Amino acid sequence: MKYVSGPYFEPDFDLLLDRFGTPGVVVDNETREDCTLVKVDSVNRDGVLLEMVQLLTDLDLVISKSYISSDGGWLMDVFHVTDQIGRKLTDPSLPEFIQRALVPFHRPGNGPSPKFTTCLGNVVGPGGPDVSDCATLEFTVHDRPGLLSSITSVLVDNGCHVASGQAWTHNGRAAGVLYVTATADGTTLHPSRWVRIERLVNAVVDARENVTGERHWVCMSEPVQGRVHTERRLHQLMHDDRDYESGPAPTPVDEELFSMGEKATTARTARRMETRVSIDSWEERGYAVVKMTSRDRPRLLFDTVCALTDMQYVVFHATVGSQGPLAIQEYYIRHKDGRTVDSNAERQKVSRCLVAAVERRATHGVMVEVRAADRSGLLSDFTRVLREHGLSLLRVELKRHNDEAVGIFYLVTDTGGEVRAEAVRAVQARVGEMDISLDVLKEAPGWPPLRKTSLPAPPVTGQAQERPRPSLGSLLWSHLGKLSNNFGYIRS
Repeated sequence: MKYVSGPYFEPDFDLLLDRFGTPGVVVDNETREDCTLVKVDSVNRDGVLLEMVQLLTDLDLVISKSYISSDGGWLMDVFHVTDQIGRKLTDPSLPEFIQRALVPFHRPGNGPSPKFTTCLGNVVGPGGPDVSDCATLEFTVHDRPGLLSSITSVLVDNGCHVASGQAWTHNGRAAGVLYVTATADGTTLHPSRWVRIERLVNAVVDARENVTGERHWVCMSEPVQGRVHTERRLHQLMHDDRDYESGPAPTPVDEELFSMGEKATTARTARRMETRVSIDSWEERGYAVVKMTSRDRPRLLFDTVCALTDMQYVVFHATVGSQGPLAIQEYYIRHKDGRTVDSNAERQKVSRCLVAAVERRATHGVMVEVRAADRSGLLSDFTRVLREHGLSLLRVELKRHNDEAVGIFYLVTDTGGEVRAEAVRAVQARVGEMDISLDVLKEAPGWPPLRKTSLPAPPVTGQAQERPRPSLGSLLWSHLGKLSNNFGYIRS
């Protein structure tokens, strides 16, 4: 037999690759009195920053500040976090869960996939909301009163049940991702029915009077393991639908907000709560520098990083924090192909996309929580009552907890105005007859978080100087120190 030589692979080489590819996670409760520091270092593979932010967000953690650096193929991030009521993180299983959840692949013998129960009782990982047996109905369409009611009515008439899902509206457009089964107990919808349901829903969203050529999109797809994150998918749907195109060009940021102390800017921030974006070029280092200010709110960091990732931009460095109610974000980015944001047209597009990503998650309107025993037709019944009382939906979040359906709805009038208290009471009485409970929530559950202690910022001395750019390292670390002193919570 002829001997053929070949490359030799050390038997433990795969384990060595695992060691270098596995993110290192440190949960530090000693450095700060008011929060926990979650420090992550990892090989800077594609999309890992979004995965980190998405994971911390799904764990119902409050990210108060974050410092991101990823030059040289290695990523080092620091997140200042608490739980939803302002407490430090004390669960000893959390570091291992984060570490294993961020591993880009799962080798045989590594044990079962991890899961974790958050401070709000939500389960992340196996045992959490399972949509792997659900068909998915996705749509983008011109927004109008009664839209969701019309869609869910079609589903009920065709023997379908909405198990969970979300829908957003922005700039006159609406997008939704609904997970559909045949019955409330989770029976899988037979594939032979998908085409008919897709055709009927498409007819409903197309039924807009006096408008020809109005763009819309409807798709019914099969259950998929490892489905893309629902909120990220909504961002993708609305971006592909070009919801960012309408409206005026974004206003540039106030540069002084990136260097002045909190006390000096309190009055200024009160007048600058709209979302603002500026994009500059740092030609010596080959970065585009993106600066953003907006009203602080939950999941803001996730929405911004999601938009940059889906536009194929890589974040090399970033600092994120807040001054009072104003969130302040700064990113040093390049496109995946190595270019920066070169032209005026590209700057305008990126600015508009970032503003849209921030403003899609509408937080105005009356926020109500609806609970009821899960059953077929529940969502259709509730949205029909809203339609009968002249109310429209800005945003919807639907989930199932045990045998109970839970929904968060943001309500406005059909003309986009504020909902009067008597209208809410009328809806409350009507749905009560259907064994549906409705409670008005003045703020998101658990907000604002209660800080256990507060470390005062050191006094600001001297006048703010224009930031020099002698080197990337000196700029980054001096700016991180400045933000650490001046910035408070960003509610992500």
